[in-house]
Amino acid sequence: MLHRSFWNRCWIVLSKELLDALRDRRTLLRLMGPALLMGPLLLMALSGLISSLEERAEQREVMVAGIDNAPTLRNFLERQTYVIKAAPPDYEAQLRATRLLVPVLVIGADFEAELLAGSRPTVELVSDSANQRAGAGMPALQRLLAGFNRETASLNLALRGISTELLQPVAVEERDLASVQARASRITSIIPMFIIMAVLYGALTSALDSTAGERERGSLEPLLMNPVQQMALVLGKWAAVAILGLLVALLASVSFVPAQWLLRSDSLQAMFQFGWYEVVAFLLLQLPLAAGLGALLMALAIRAKTFKEAQAGSTLVITFVGLAPMVSLLNPGGEAAWYFWVPGLAQNSLMMLVLKGETLTAVQLLPGLLVGIALTIACLAYVARSMRGAVAR
Repeated sequence: MLHRSFWNRCWIVLSKELLDALRDRRTLLRLMGPALLMGPLLLMALSGLISSLEERAEQREVMVAGIDNAPTLRNFLERQTYVIKAAPPDYEAQLRATRLLVPVLVIGADFEAELLAGSRPTVELVSDSANQRAGAGMPALQRLLAGFNRETASLNLALRGISTELLQPVAVEERDLASVQARASRITSIIPMFIIMAVLYGALTSALDSTAGERERGSLEPLLMNPVQQMALVLGKWAAVAILGLLVALLASVSFVPAQWLLRSDSLQAMFQFGWYEVVAFLLLQLPLAAGLGALLMALAIRAKTFKEAQAGSTLVITFVGLAPMVSLLNPGGEAAWYFWVPGLAQNSLMMLVLKGETLTAVQLLPGLLVGIALTIACLAYVARSMRGAVAR
């Protein structure tokens, strides 16, 4: 009977906290609005960037300075169906100022004479590494010049009666082992970071309001004076915090499903597959994070006297969890085993595996689950002890 009464009280506290959170429409709108808009805005930005790059590639234009010095190269480029455009005189300044968004091929005055004499004329590929759009056009221009070099060398060998196969003694064939989903994950790798931040900010407001916020309003001490076990209060408040964090994460995940209709890039639309399986998988992977972070934020806020003081104390958690996924982005060596033990980083790694279409194993899932359970138990015990101390005072 006591057991049933305990859980009934937990449910009452949970219902009260959820109703209070849902009544605060301004806070609710501030949390739910970005979560719903997250998917469409992110995919629209990615789609716009990729489609602009594809459109520029389809235009098949080359920006050249000094093309009159290289009629042979002009002939090659035109046979490749490229349109040659003269570079502006101040192309260097425009590249630095990002007003010019394509690299420039610079040809010297002695190009044709050196080529006919058998020398190696030098051309320059001018870009600016800080100008990302211009840098993206460098590989295509390099491939064009490599093709010109192969054709010229083949013609020189043919004129001397030498087989052109000597230029390529080994035939090379490329085979990409990555699936379509894995290739798409290189573009969509930022999505898990948004989901993690959705969990964090969804739980943050509720965790601070149910502890430091109630203390500031003077409603926490009267609540503790009721004949209810402190652990029942703590569990009810914690469950509401975790549920709100998961709810915001769910909305953020669901927003990516209809957002796929807004993709303008055919290649991205073909690669990016985000359906209800991914939504459910992402939600389940956030359970340990929402539970552990909710308890940790409550533990940090329970000693604070004001809401602002609690916000300042939670800054470190926000920074750590928000930046943790950056480790996997900055480390090209793949997921290390310790990644799955770090809150935030573990969920990011697991969601990336889901996006790649890979099967998750118990070895990958258990560390994050164990850390989430341990963090939840330790922090909730601390919150309950702090509440008992508040009653004793």
